[in-house]
Amino acid sequence: MNTRTTDQHTDRHTDQHAPSSQLRAPYAEAVLRHAGRDWLRLNVPGHAATPGSDLAGFFGPRITALDFPPLLDGIDLGRDTPLDRALGLAAEAWGARRTWFLTNGASQGNQIASMVAPALGRTLVVQRSVHSSVIDGLVLSGMDAVFVQPSVDPEQGIAHGVTASDVAAALARTPDAAAVYIVSPSYFGAVADVRAIADTAHAAGVPLIVDEAWGSHFGFHPGLPARALSSGADLAISSTHKLAGSLTQSAMLHLAEGHFADRLVPLVDRAFRLVQSTSASALLTASLDLARRRLATDADATGGCVEAAERVRGAVRALGRFTVVSDGFHAFPDIVGADPLRIAIDTRAGGITGHEARRRLFRDHQVMVEVATGAAIVAVIGAGSVPDTDRFVEALHALPSPLTDPAGSSDSDRGPETDTDTDGYADADGCPDADTDELRLPDPGAAKLTAREAFLSPARVVSAEDAVGRISADTLAAYPPGIPNVLPGEVITAEVVRFLQRTAAAPNGHVRGAIDRGVTHLRVVT
Repeated sequence: MNTRTTDQHTDRHTDQHAPSSQLRAPYAEAVLRHAGRDWLRLNVPGHAATPGSDLAGFFGPRITALDFPPLLDGIDLGRDTPLDRALGLAAEAWGARRTWFLTNGASQGNQIASMVAPALGRTLVVQRSVHSSVIDGLVLSGMDAVFVQPSVDPEQGIAHGVTASDVAAALARTPDAAAVYIVSPSYFGAVADVRAIADTAHAAGVPLIVDEAWGSHFGFHPGLPARALSSGADLAISSTHKLAGSLTQSAMLHLAEGHFADRLVPLVDRAFRLVQSTSASALLTASLDLARRRLATDADATGGCVEAAERVRGAVRALGRFTVVSDGFHAFPDIVGADPLRIAIDTRAGGITGHEARRRLFRDHQVMVEVATGAAIVAVIGAGSVPDTDRFVEALHALPSPLTDPAGSSDSDRGPETDTDTDGYADADGCPDADTDELRLPDPGAAKLTAREAFLSPARVVSAEDAVGRISADTLAAYPPGIPNVLPGEVITAEVVRFLQRTAAAPNGHVRGAIDRGVTHLRVVT
């Protein structure tokens, strides 16, 4: 990999270096103690932890017993509470000045970061391939945005990141910049040069915000890239549930020490209260406390996962049917590293599209992978949880190739796996679809309004054909990965419509923000 930045692997936490305090999980332990007492629960939640309830029967009585509301003495109410101590330990583990636990995912963190930016300036300099929740934040904040286009792999049809020079050019034409907002790592595991981008932002007098949703585990083992905060980021959004082991929908927001910290702390605190539920889940919060403890104190377990992922990549290379996407990352100047726990496999060389590979792995082998595109599948290994990697490799290489099995599975509801070049499976000769339009990401249309102006403007629903050339009132994002292809305020192009319709038609394809499943109608500004 590119090693242009020598400090990308400097913030290591190992079993020997973790402070003894990290061995505790104060919030989770307090909740467990509280659940062990003989309570008559005449408060919310309404299930009241009744032993014979349907919930207890389905999930187990321990789950309902631990499901407490906020504002309880001895847990999160008062001075120096177990929750306060858990937040302090998380800040220590990630090298932050302050950490906030989020129970509405990293999307909530992105919204918070977007909402505090107007106090720093009028315009956000944003990587165009951010998650749709960042655009939701622009709608909430009403800010203007200057977008920095990421590099795009034309072979894979995926967006990577931006360079410091890209950011510098955008800042030079944005005198009222509030902050720089980037994504690292990308959905495919590409790591940006956060240090260089942070230096560029700071030289312009603005903070750097990093959507590090996919890098919550970074910095906790020598085989992992450094986390964003240690590389100069001022705010980092961490989707802890993704690869760090907490429960789905739990996340963290980290604020670094630095020039902007004093100003940002009260702003983030207020924005957090604005969008955090007043009934935050004790289960989600406890899972964050436990995930932090394991990451900070069990580097060996994380190392086992890094080794397992590398074994998969090694087996794929050795068997020769498929190729490893990250092996080509060196060709992109914006990529300085890769997340080893993300395994992106180009399936086309093996005679099958990514969408079909994912469908067959799920249906025939009970193997779930994270995402598929027309060209590839992405599997992930959570830090500390080593799966049966041999089973995955065997299932992957048991997939039929249309070259040798043109009739596919002969499912009665599908017919032969041939198409008319519209669904991305295979052409009539059984070969993988050669139409590069399916893989090529569409260029965004021109921006005519801010996201908030367009979102709140009078709008009407028209056919997709009639929407071409009109201004979108919605955010439309091919999902996964949830990177917006159309923003509120952007002109809708025919290329974008075709891309979204093809995405919606693909197995497991979905367009977030679409009015209907097939993207046959769109909402436009009147």
